[in-house]
Amino acid sequence: MKLAVAALFVGSAAAYQAPTMTFSLGKKKAAAAPAKKSGASPSAAAWANAGPSQALPFATAPATLDGSMLGDAGFDPLGFSTTPVGPWFEGDDGRLGQIGDLSWYREAELIHGRIAQVAVVGFIAPGLFGTLPGNEYTGFDAYSNTNPLEAFSQVPGAAILQIFLFMTYLEIKRINIIREEGSSYMPGDLRIGQGEGRWNPFGLDYTPEEYEEKRLQELKHCRLAMIGVFGLWAQALASGVGITDQLGAGLSTPDYVAKAGYFLPEGI
Repeated sequence: MKLAVAALFVGSAAAYQAPTMTFSLGKKKAAAAPAKKSGASPSAAAWANAGPSQALPFATAPATLDGSMLGDAGFDPLGFSTTPVGPWFEGDDGRLGQIGDLSWYREAELIHGRIAQVAVVGFIAPGLFGTLPGNEYTGFDAYSNTNPLEAFSQVPGAAILQIFLFMTYLEIKRINIIREEGSSYMPGDLRIGQGEGRWNPFGLDYTPEEYEEKRLQELKHCRLAMIGVFGLWAQALASGVGITDQLGAGLSTPDYVAKAGYFLPEGI
């Protein structure tokens, strides 16, 4: 079983409203509607009030990253945070979002990060713990490939369909939770973990301070996994072998090292 997912965010745009004009024939001309005064876009205003970036000391961070959000280190070189966005399934009003509200960005960061963490496990685990057994129907070597990129085209289509259907179920469940909780929804909350009426299989019971620390740890792991899975994918694509095979070759002792006098010219 292997998963590899990649993830992307959207760019920014500025709004413009043209002045309106009315006219009629044979009647008194209607007064033109007063034109609204144009001003700086929210994005321009955020950059105009930019401050130093903790993540990039040589750069600045827009004013929308004021350090109040958990894990905010002022990293936004492309200015995503200056363009408000919201849930795509909430229509035009909800999709446009509100300036300064980064909840939907945090939602996307957590969801993509969690998928990336599962993908990292999918890249490494088969080489460490072995692959699933095959059978006459699927082929005995259907799951034997430890390179996830090649294994994706080798496994039966029914196995890929199972993964797709399971992910679809989770996504529909997530959307329903967001709609149900509305403005009180906490980004990334799938009703798993400590709390009343939640699925808590490990009996987690953190203090408020410990809970915030765990949230920050998850966020850091998500960010690391999103970078890591890209590196795993690129290396597997370049080498054509699994990650553990590459690591094993790098840590093994070459044959010539085992020979006494390997440093001398051959034949002496």
